[in-house]
Amino acid sequence: MLKNRYFILTSIIAILLSSTIPGHSQGEKKYLRQGNREYENKKYSESEISYRRAIDKNDELSDAFFNTGDALYRQNKFEDAGQEFSETYEMTDDRKKKAASLYNLGNSLLNADKIRESIDAYKGSLRLDPGNIEAKYNLAYAQDLLQQQQQQQQQNQQNQQDQQKQDKKDDQNSDSQEQDNDQQQQQQQPEEQKEQQQQEISKEDAERLLNALANDERDIQEKVKLAKALKAKTRTEKNW
Repeated sequence: MLKNRYFILTSIIAILLSSTIPGHSQGEKKYLRQGNREYENKKYSESEISYRRAIDKNDELSDAFFNTGDALYRQNKFEDAGQEFSETYEMTDDRKKKAASLYNLGNSLLNADKIRESIDAYKGSLRLDPGNIEAKYNLAYAQDLLQQQQQQQQQNQQNQQDQQKQDKKDDQNSDSQEQDNDQQQQQQQPEEQKEQQQQEISKEDAERLLNALANDERDIQEKVKLAKALKAKTRTEKNW
């Protein structure tokens, strides 16, 4: 979790209030003070409106842009807040204000899941204000977060590669199984043909055997008839 940066925001707002240029109109100062009161009372949407009214009076008022960014940040509108802090950084020449703008920009980017960009913003803030402990902490946090993200991406890629290898291995095993099945079928076919031939040969042998038996039976019947005829003839001759 990000550390609470409230003490930084309030101190900056106080500086901006005390450094208001006398030449600014009463209208813009009025809206700026009103926005600060609303902000301190946690009425962030109302304070945003007041700050924008101040900007309408003077679109070169960097303090109003900065505070608008704070109000947007408190409403979790991080990308919009980041745009306001970027505007403030470009508008001001004050080193401290530039550093604060980059620091808040880093927080906005980090909360918008733009980790690499937030790291650049924190580094820029620290170059301008090396003593900002909050910026150092958030920079280290963002760097750790980026490292974790990269490790997770590498793990996901490795898992994907492992899955692809496993799928390829499964496909190879499937092809090998199909080849084995084909070989088994090819081996079974000659055996089945052989069995069929054996069955056909057995049928032929059976038919020949039946024919032989039939012939033998006819031979026997002929022999019996012949014997009877001879016997009858013999008796006839004997009776003579």
